Amino acid sequence: MARIPRMIVKGEDAIYHVISRTTLPGFVLGDVEKDYLLKLIKWMSDVFFVEVFGFCIMGNHFHLLVKMENAEDYNEDEVKQRVALFFQKDSRAITNGQLPYFREKLSNLSEYVKEIKQRFTRYYNKANNKKGYFWGDRFKSVIVESGDTLINLLAYIDLNPIRANMVEKPEDYRWCSIGYHAQSCNKGSFLSTDFGITVYNDMDEKDRFAAYREYLYEKGGLESEKGPSIDQEKIAKEKSKNYELTAIDRLRFKTRYFTDSGIIGTKSFVSRYYDMFKNNFRSKDKIPKKVNGLDRVYSLKRLSNVT
Repeated sequence: MARIPRMIVKGEDAIYHVISRTTLPGFVLGDVEKDYLLKLIKWMSDVFFVEVFGFCIMGNHFHLLVKMENAEDYNEDEVKQRVALFFQKDSRAITNGQLPYFREKLSNLSEYVKEIKQRFTRYYNKANNKKGYFWGDRFKSVIVESGDTLINLLAYIDLNPIRANMVEKPEDYRWCSIGYHAQSCNKGSFLSTDFGITVYNDMDEKDRFAAYREYLYEKGGLESEKGPSIDQEKIAKEKSKNYELTAIDRLRFKTRYFTDSGIIGTKSFVSRYYDMFKNNFRSKDKIPKKVNGLDRVYSLKRLSNVT
């Protein structure tokens, strides 16, 4: 039986919920794999004409909630810049004759997801000395209306780790959008909070995030046949703080540096010991790295839960 053609909106912006599952048995996406997949999603989201509202990477599948934007709204220079980022080379190498092809490609949902999945498959197979498919059949996608439907779906995505009994609070899971917001302060403005809800229009970013957390906790506190709910005592505690993250909350998200950063201390301390062991590393990244949120503290690694 022939597959039904995918519903792709052309000539205007459109929001999609994307779900893709692995074809391998078990929960093959561990911490390292999730980190790399998120890195790819962020890179391709800078390349393609896309606005990302949310994501969640689980052990055997991932969710994306994105708006594919109309490429005709972008001029030629902007297209060239995206293509240069895609190939990681000078934009002057892109000829004008190639622009129509790339304008179409970079606004296409299927191309966006394909680049993420194919690049991840190559990475995974190389790292594990494997061949063949990593992902299952083609990804699922649903066209989503902005506004109440959008924020309701985003909450469903962000509650995946709660329903799977992996964490007690949604923002404790660093491979989902609420975790990225909380643990990195939405570094690079990767995630959009323009949900199309009128009451949010006059709010600043901080208030929007607090309003979304309130909505998420209310949804997460409801009983669900899909799995556990957020504990009512935790909901009451967050409500007492007006769903804002305190300085202590943000410090808690930095504690992974004390176990996984390799070297941590003052700038001179990290530099000294890095010089002692630098032959152990291939990376030419600038060392040391500032730990955002901790005063005068630096580390060897910039960990993915705060980048």
